[in-house]
Amino acid sequence: MALPTSAAPPRGRARPALLVLRLVATAHAVAIFAQPVFAGVFLSGDYDMLHAHAVGADVVYSLGLVQLAAALVLWALRGARWPSGVALLIVLGETAQYSAGMASDLDLHIPLGVALVALTFGTLVAQWRPATEVIR
Repeated sequence: MALPTSAAPPRGRARPALLVLRLVATAHAVAIFAQPVFAGVFLSGDYDMLHAHAVGADVVYSLGLVQLAAALVLWALRGARWPSGVALLIVLGETAQYSAGMASDLDLHIPLGVALVALTFGTLVAQWRPATEVIR
């Protein structure tokens, strides 16, 4: 059975765009996975790690925006569309996460952080699957 035309593998510039998205998503996942480590070390008494956690938040948020841009480029080049929606959801969550952290609202900051790590990891795994090249 042949694939529908809309689900054809990305051609031309879409393949490099998918690779860029995958690499950015990987960097984003590494950065977001470091955040609970920084927070845990801070809570264990190393108060200098609060600065590392704050800098990490800036890095995570910036990489989230870059991931969103890369996903939109992929979509524009007729690649998979779903990474754009997920990346937007992650950036919106990270915006709320950043605000909750700055306000020291740990009742929101901690569970939202767990959800963002899980969503980022799930997205990373899905983006590296070969099916991402054909899912529209």
